[in-house]
Amino acid sequence: MMNDVETMSRHTKTDPLADKGQQGINMGKATNFPDELEYLETIKVKLYDALKDFNEAVKRYDKEYMDSKRYLADYRHEIDPREIFQNELAMKQIESSGIFAVQIREKIAKLADSPYFARIDFRTDCDEEPSLYYIGRFAFAEDTKNLIFDWRAPISSMFYDCELGKASYETPVGRMEGELTRKRQFKIKKGQMEYALESSINIQDNVLQRELSQTSDEKMKTIIATIQKEQNQIIRNEKADIIVIQGVAGSGKTSIALHRIAYLLYRYKDRLSADNVVIISPNKVFADYISNVLPELGEEPLYEMSFADIAEIQLDGIVKFEPAGDPIETEDPERAERVRFKSTLEFVEKMDEYLAYAAAAYFQPTDYTFGRFRAAKEWILERYNAYKKYPIKKRLNELSMDILDRFETGNIREEELPKQRTIFRQLISMFKKKNTMALYKDFYQWLSMPEKLVLPAKNTLEWADVYPFMYFHAALEGLKENKLIRHLVIDEMQDYTPAQYAVINKLFLCKKTILGDFGQTINPYHLHSLADFRKLYDSVQIVELNKSYRSTFEIITFAKKILNVAALEPIERHGKEPEVLSCRDSEEEMKQIKEKIDAFQDSEYVTLGIILKTGKQAGVLYQALRDEYDVNLLAPDSIAFVNGVSVTSIQMSKGLEFDEVIIPSVNSETYYTDYDRNLLYIACTRAMHQLSLTYSGTPAKVTPLRE
Repeated sequence: MMNDVETMSRHTKTDPLADKGQQGINMGKATNFPDELEYLETIKVKLYDALKDFNEAVKRYDKEYMDSKRYLADYRHEIDPREIFQNELAMKQIESSGIFAVQIREKIAKLADSPYFARIDFRTDCDEEPSLYYIGRFAFAEDTKNLIFDWRAPISSMFYDCELGKASYETPVGRMEGELTRKRQFKIKKGQMEYALESSINIQDNVLQRELSQTSDEKMKTIIATIQKEQNQIIRNEKADIIVIQGVAGSGKTSIALHRIAYLLYRYKDRLSADNVVIISPNKVFADYISNVLPELGEEPLYEMSFADIAEIQLDGIVKFEPAGDPIETEDPERAERVRFKSTLEFVEKMDEYLAYAAAAYFQPTDYTFGRFRAAKEWILERYNAYKKYPIKKRLNELSMDILDRFETGNIREEELPKQRTIFRQLISMFKKKNTMALYKDFYQWLSMPEKLVLPAKNTLEWADVYPFMYFHAALEGLKENKLIRHLVIDEMQDYTPAQYAVINKLFLCKKTILGDFGQTINPYHLHSLADFRKLYDSVQIVELNKSYRSTFEIITFAKKILNVAALEPIERHGKEPEVLSCRDSEEEMKQIKEKIDAFQDSEYVTLGIILKTGKQAGVLYQALRDEYDVNLLAPDSIAFVNGVSVTSIQMSKGLEFDEVIIPSVNSETYYTDYDRNLLYIACTRAMHQLSLTYSGTPAKVTPLRE
């Protein structure tokens, strides 16, 4: 019943349901579209029948599996091994079929709730009458007739990209040209049509306004009904090996990246699965927040990890390291300078320069002899240089095998020869630096900057040294590459250094989707920029998204007064002006915060974020509120984002959104530097519908606050 493959057949050649009287934009009661109500009822019956069929199929597979399992248990000692093997093989086939049936049943159940969200009428240049195409989350077919097309299907792209008139779409066999004669959009929930819209122009702004006005949730939502043209082009981009999405706050870049993965999993289902995709996210809370998007689109969830997780895997048993910590809380100026020094592309270039020097200068070969067999040092050096693309110890391992091959070729008397491992150990002794730590320490001596390397404890690195150290380990020993991964997603790209990307490029030799906003850099000591990506990647495609969808026009306008992001374009969705609450002292400020919490609990809003500058400040406020209110603290060790009241730091709020946001302590003692403008901008742009700032004493000069 389900057909996930786009077909060229038309499911109808006429338009018996067309309402010829609708022109322009007609948004409101679904009763204005009796044809669509009739079609919806028809689809619901077919979906109900399909759901019933698959429920029965699942029960049948379950019974067959249990019967086979019981038969094996009861008669295992009476049947021969060949029959046991055949029964076990049959059970695996039954299990596989049952799992597939469950997956299809789940898709049909979701379609029964909301079968489709759009309809387009398209007439090819070869046809006299247009054909109708209903577009939904998944495809649904009866026999060979497609009744609903997957939003990722080639023909569905016209809904996102084309206005009425001449239109076309790409197919696996070439471009299909024709005319788009109608576009309709629907909101169907629990099988009921809430509204319908028809337009002779791009119709999505009206629906977009409605969707953006909805309350937030503890999980990121799908956006298939409101994908904009420029977003769709990123999602369906199949040519770019590495695509970098630079998007302003609220531009939907994370959602676009996840929908892009869903599209690629659909488009290359025979070559790509969720097991082949990894997303590097900033923390567990953010990972939990976005975890529902792909399952809602019918795909398996992605494996998520952080840069710290990768380091733990690669450096296990080699060296320890301190956690990253909150960069805003750094009070040690020398440590801050070390972080700054190691955050540039020039630092990576210096590492490359040193490693090239060390590979040549520190390998001092001598003749290798064993009995009458001899490999001259000149020949050893020549073979060593021939393996430049390998890590140093891998070069020496290859060289040891070359020496053994050379000895075996001349061993006509079949004399005893050394073991390859013995030769390798001898070659290792010819390299002056015995391990990565020795090499890494020598690097700072070579720079004449030994003070730039500080070990907080024995065999323990500061976080800023972790990825540079891994880069050295890759050059000396090699890293554990993961060849299973065929696509890597990196979110919050601005918070990672060129050294981190240099290591990632060695670990993941695959296509990448990298996204973030250099206007929301959280670490004041990171000095790299978007331009550095062009140097890190030869064939990178950079796209910029400047329209913000998350926050109201008033909130974005307010945020721009704090940090003037010239490219930031707010959507025309209006709401309440941000509030600035001046308080006599900290007690009155706490009273105002509590009044805001009380008002939130009586409102229709679902999430309230109270965002403070640092994690320490968030912890203090959480302790002050927890006895009186049901509040949740979002800290680095948190694992989930939940509805209700959340107290958190600016760092932990990155990537999240709340119906309402309160930012306390916006005074001249807390926010006073130009960099603090950036932090306040991040905090303000977490708010979807309502924003309040409180302060006592002197208001922060870096904000548009007024007494």
